[in-house]
This record gives sequence, C-alpha cells and structure tokens, in this order.
Amino acid sequence: MPAEGAPQEGHLRAGGRGFLLAFYTALRSLKLYPVENTTVQRALDDLEHAAETLLGPEPELELRLAGDFIFVNSTRLRLELDNYASFSNILALLRRCQVGVVRVRRDVRRRDWQAFLSILLAVSEKESAEPFEDLSDRLFQAGVHGLEVERLHDDDDSVDEQARQRELAKRVYSHGVSVAREVVTSVRMGRASSVKKVKRAVQLIVDQVLNNETSLVGLTAIRDYDEYTFQHSVNVCIFAVSLGKKLGFSKMQLYDLGMTALMHDIGKARVPADVLNKTGGLDEHEWRIMQAHPWFGALTLFGLRGYDEIPYRSILVAHEHHMKRDLTGYPRSIRPRELGLFSRIVAVADGFDAATSRRSYQTVPIEPDQVLREMWENPRRGYDPVLVKAFINLIGIYPVGTCVILDTFEVAVVAAPNPDTALLNRPQVRIAIDTEGAMVPPPGTTVDLADVDADGRFLRSIVKVTNPGRHGIVPGDYFI
Repeated sequence: MPAEGAPQEGHLRAGGRGFLLAFYTALRSLKLYPVENTTVQRALDDLEHAAETLLGPEPELELRLAGDFIFVNSTRLRLELDNYASFSNILALLRRCQVGVVRVRRDVRRRDWQAFLSILLAVSEKESAEPFEDLSDRLFQAGVHGLEVERLHDDDDSVDEQARQRELAKRVYSHGVSVAREVVTSVRMGRASSVKKVKRAVQLIVDQVLNNETSLVGLTAIRDYDEYTFQHSVNVCIFAVSLGKKLGFSKMQLYDLGMTALMHDIGKARVPADVLNKTGGLDEHEWRIMQAHPWFGALTLFGLRGYDEIPYRSILVAHEHHMKRDLTGYPRSIRPRELGLFSRIVAVADGFDAATSRRSYQTVPIEPDQVLREMWENPRRGYDPVLVKAFINLIGIYPVGTCVILDTFEVAVVAAPNPDTALLNRPQVRIAIDTEGAMVPPPGTTVDLADVDADGRFLRSIVKVTNPGRHGIVPGDYFI
C-alpha cells in the first residue's frame, strides 16, 4: 500500500520537471529575443502557469540545489535522457550565480519572473567577484518580492554525493561488461551460463537509464580494443534501452529489450577466434562462418532456455539483427516476413556502435556524425528510417563522446544533445583544450553551444568533427 505522501510526491516530481522545462524555455527565449517578442511573452505565460500548478495548495515552492540534483520541496527530481541538457544548463546557470535555493511565494507576479530571469542571465554573463551579492542587489532594486534566493553552499556531502553517483554509473557499466564477458566465456567453453546474472545486469542498466542521475550513455564513449566484444554488447544494450524509453516502452518492455540487446551477439562466441579477430579481410569460407553467427546465437539461446527463462524475442533478435528491412543481409530469409520491432531497434544500436568503434579490422573508427548521416541517408543500409530519426533525436547530430573543434579554436567533447530538436547541431560540450591550446583536465569545462551574446550571436559553433587521438584526448575520460 503506498504511503500517504506518495501522490503528493508524484505531483511534485512530474510538475517539477514541467516547471523546470518551462523555466529553461523562458531563459532561452530571453537570451534569443527582446522581452517584447511574442515567443518570450508566451514562454513567461507558460512559466507562470507551471509555477501556479506546482504551488497548488502549498504556501511556497522551494527549489534547492544539492550536488548534481535539484529538489522541489524535498522531492528529488529525476534527471532523464530527454531533459538532461535543460536540467544541466539550469544547474550550471544557478551555480555561476552562486544560487543554492530559489523560493517561489504564492504572491509571485509575472513581472517578478521576467525581472528575475533577465537579472539572472545578466549576472551569469558578467564576470563578478561576488555574483550572488550582485544578483541580490539587482533583485532588490527591481522590486522583486515574490521570489527569494539563498547562497549556494557546496559542502562535503554534496561533493560526496556527486562522486557516489558517478561511481554508481561506472559500477553499472563495469558490471554489465563483466557479465557479458562471463556469458561469452561460458558459451565458448561449453558451460551453462547464469541467466539470472544477465537479467540482474540488464535491470541495473534499465534503472540507471530511467533515473539517469549520471549519464550512463556517456560511458559508451569508452573504447577499449581488448574489451570490444563485451563493451559492444553493453553499449548496444544502453543505446537500445534509451531508444525504447524514448519510444514510450514500459519498464518491463525495457527489461526484455535490454536482455535481447545484451545477448544479440552471443553467437560470436561460437565463431573461431582466428576468424573473429582477423586483422585483414575475410576469405569466402571465413565470411560464411561469420555470417552464421546469428544462427549460432539463436541456437545458443534456445539451449539457455533449459536453465533459466530467456525471452523468445531474444532468440528472434539474435537471429534477425543483421537482416535489413527488405530481408536482404544475413541470414537469408526463406519466406516473406516483417522484422520485429526489437530486431529493428537493436540493428540501429548495433550498427551505430560497431561503426564508431575501433576493431581488429578497423583501426580508425568512423566519426559518429558520419555514421548517423550514412544510416539516415543511405537506404541500402537497410535501417528503419523512423527509428534512425528517433535515435538521432535521442543522441543528437553530434553524439555523446564526439570530439569537435570550435570556432574559438577550442577542442571539446560532446556531453549531451540539445533538448530543442531545432538545435541538434548545438549540443552541450566539455572543453578539453582551451583557446590557448592548453589541456583542460577531465571532466573539462561544460558549455552550451546554444548560448548567445547580447546581440543574439552564438558564442561558440562547431567547425568540424576531429579525431580525438590527434589531440591526445580520450573521450571516455570525460565521463568517468
């Protein structure tokens, strides 16, 4: 039976996310347009309505920063993939102004919101020794009474919490890699694998993607050649679950999808190592062996059903993930059919991660933006265009981990896509090399490429994608 406070907590969590999105939208509008603009006025109307809805019967509303989290009246908001960039930008803005608490009273007026956001933006863009004092003075002079702010205090508990959350994401990822390695090793040696361990690893990944208190997707940027086989399975699982979440799958459906994704390449455990790791091109006989791995995978998973429950969809995906929409690819289909949705999702996730990774026969991976362009524009690749479009909206035109050169001569690593689909070419990035050419140690300096100056000009823009190795950058270091 749920606790009495559960409905109210649910209201605060759902309403809080809507309120912060309206807050971010109003901020962005004020940065891009003059206050008289219709877009700004509409955004302020939406913000005022979101605040009124969230306040409800409460005498006041309190937004509090604690580490990498935002609390609304003691309820922690869940940071999710589709709102990661907007939440992060609000956190960064408030931190620049040294604001730890924003209190919204019932008597807050629309002009209070307009003045507060305008002053917040002005202070954040100004180099000030005491930004909080500057902000407080300006709010007082502007006669803002319905909103109050308190100074941010970064105590040891907040720092520890951030570290714990980063460590949790790393543990979930590492555990997934470990389980994938164990399953492949067991199959190669003819031993029974623990399906329960696989299920537990998938549950942890799904829960982490749903909560996303730390960016698990960012860890897919880790590329270790020696661990490719196992990391690839985990990366495909993360990408597939994230895409399934964006498509509105239930938690149980995400568990099944994650299971199929993590086990999709299990058939490669039956491919001889000299074929699997060959550095040159495969001859006809070797290529036929490689093309058999989907069939080997289906047989292997059928065998595992005797020990623990394996979803039938996992068997189907293992068999279908290299088939194209027109049923070309491999293995060859013997009758007309329609590929399952899970198979089409895993094919997109598998194709993207495989093309962007360094493998035995591919020492230089293809840049992520080129991979996405090829997946989207070339119908011969055989991917579902609807799913590719959803995937691009999920990870952005420049996916997390992409190394880019900016027009400021800085070099950066993409950290998160822009939540505004009209600005997918302007992600959030972490500066790895500054304008003077000096390395910025991980996790780098986070900036939003959608930020503009007083005249509405973008402060930074991407000039081109670059190979991180040329600059001595390891993208994965900026997410661990």
